[in-house]
Amino acid sequence: MATVSPPWSYTLQLPHDPRAPGIARGTLRLILAAHDMPELAPTAELLAAELLTNSHCHTTGPYALRVRSTEPDRLRVAVWDSDPRVPPGFAEAPPAALGDVPPQDAESGRGLYLVRACADSWGSSVLRELGASKGGKLLWAECGRGVATW
Repeated sequence: MATVSPPWSYTLQLPHDPRAPGIARGTLRLILAAHDMPELAPTAELLAAELLTNSHCHTTGPYALRVRSTEPDRLRVAVWDSDPRVPPGFAEAPPAALGDVPPQDAESGRGLYLVRACADSWGSSVLRELGASKGGKLLWAECGRGVATW
């Protein structure tokens, strides 16, 4: 008889500290191991690292890693920060064959391209400041078992 895993989620609040993305990746590995999903760790870590680094580099306040699984073989990695601006290239639909590769000599711009290339699906939500909400944005990416991992 198969066991059905209930949905689960975790949120890790992070200070604006250069060590925070590494701490978040380590925490993500532990979460996936605890939920018997270690094979998703390479892809999930890459997605989280790029989203976390984007928040760290382009905002000045705290940010948060959110990890959620509502299906046994799927994972959503999301990063919240207080800046409501969605990065260019992440808000619109992906171009055919991801043809918008940053120039080879560009010093930035590859992170969200990697997220789009490695995730099964991805998106963003602008959060309005209501009640207990802090506003800002949530960038997310999903991956699942049976998908090529890095």
